[in-house]
Amino acid sequence: MDKARGKAAARVVPPRLSPVELNDLEDLPGHAFRRGGRHENARFTRAAMDGLELADTVFAECRFDAASLNDAQLRGASFRDCILAEAYAPVFRGARTTWREVEFRNPRLGSAELYESGLQSVRIDGGKVDFLNLRGAKLTDVLISGCIINELDLGGAAATRVKLEGCTVGSLDLTGAKLKDFDIRGTEFRGISGLGSLSGMVIDEYQLNLLAPLIAAHLGVAVL
Repeated sequence: MDKARGKAAARVVPPRLSPVELNDLEDLPGHAFRRGGRHENARFTRAAMDGLELADTVFAECRFDAASLNDAQLRGASFRDCILAEAYAPVFRGARTTWREVEFRNPRLGSAELYESGLQSVRIDGGKVDFLNLRGAKLTDVLISGCIINELDLGGAAATRVKLEGCTVGSLDLTGAKLKDFDIRGTEFRGISGLGSLSGMVIDEYQLNLLAPLIAAHLGVAVL
């Protein structure tokens, strides 16, 4: 049995990530932001971006330290090789955004609207998100560690090589999701919906015990 488990674990492919390294950044004030513009090799410290119209804006090799992004419109924006440390937003409007080689460090987000977005080589480390809406998103090589997420919606999403490590998740919605190497071992959760989309998920024995009655009810199996 131990050998079988070892072989199964060996087949799990973890997220392929490399640290984001930013050097020789130019310190810019928050008022430098412009909709549809392009910002490169810049550092924004305590930038007040609340309510700004930044749809389709491109950020490349930028660092944001303690930026306030509440209600900023980021629809269609693109972030590449960026670090967002201590980002704050009760309402984070990032629908249909593109994130590639990005690190979120200790974010504090309320409703994070990232539906239909593309996340590739993204790390979320620590912090808290009340509602993480990734419905219809495409996630490839994503690591979420030590984060508290009250609601995680992956309905209709495609997730490949995604790992939730040491997280606490209230409710997880996987309805219609397509998963491959989706590893949630060691993460606590209270409930999962979309039990018909569990194929491709990796769990531990403790989580299996939690899921067993839910799966039985989903399949109409009576346990007496």
